[in-house]
Amino acid sequence: MATPEPPKSVRTRLDAWGKSSFAPTGLATLVTALHFRPLQVRPMLFVPILLFSSYANLQGFKIDSAGITAAASGTYALLAMRRRPGAFMNRFSIRGIVRGSAVGLGLINAAAGGWVYATGNREREKAERQDNPRWAE
Repeated sequence: MATPEPPKSVRTRLDAWGKSSFAPTGLATLVTALHFRPLQVRPMLFVPILLFSSYANLQGFKIDSAGITAAASGTYALLAMRRRPGAFMNRFSIRGIVRGSAVGLGLINAAAGGWVYATGNREREKAERQDNPRWAE
């Protein structure tokens, strides 16, 4: 019988979420689903920023990527929360659920990315990048 794993602390979960490349990609997917048809240019400006953040994360720049993700996700969440749906029932439509998920994910990304950016160890990250080059010959 396998022994159960000890529960993870909130700090560990925030650190793992902030260093993940899936967090900005997931938000970019939800933003695209909400604002691509009909095209809304201002919200769609966040998509390339979030995708670049995911790319930078995969290249080993996890702390800087977390900062970019926190800034873009938090800004998107604040701007998306300003708009109110017209009718009460619109909040519970599929679009309303996706919008709520995008705002929630943006807030979580902002908190986790801000945590990683504030507490990151750049010297250790630089050593990890040098020990594990992405484009080795």
